[in-house]
Amino acid sequence: MKFNDHLQDDIVIFEVSGKIMGGDETTLFHGRMHEYINQNKKKVVIDLAKVDWMNSIGLGMLISAMTTVKKAGGRFVLADIGKIESILTVTRLITVFEHFDSRAEAVKSFSA
Repeated sequence: MKFNDHLQDDIVIFEVSGKIMGGDETTLFHGRMHEYINQNKKKVVIDLAKVDWMNSIGLGMLISAMTTVKKAGGRFVLADIGKIESILTVTRLITVFEHFDSRAEAVKSFSA
């Protein structure tokens, strides 16, 4: 897994790519998430367009990130779940995560 993160206005965007299977990158991801929360940046979009595959550790990473943001009083959404939609559907997590077809739609949802 690789990720890039940046701010778009007051929205944190994480662009995740590759296979999400845990490891050092997961720790780095959580660290960055906490840095943003500590800066009072609590609107988060996780763009999964370039994710090829995800295991249970990857699902746990998303659940943990969502929980962290929500406990801080923020909002956490997924964008472009494409290749992992079937995993989210089978595990029924599709009903847990707020998700949008594209990053643009996800970002726009914060101003609605």
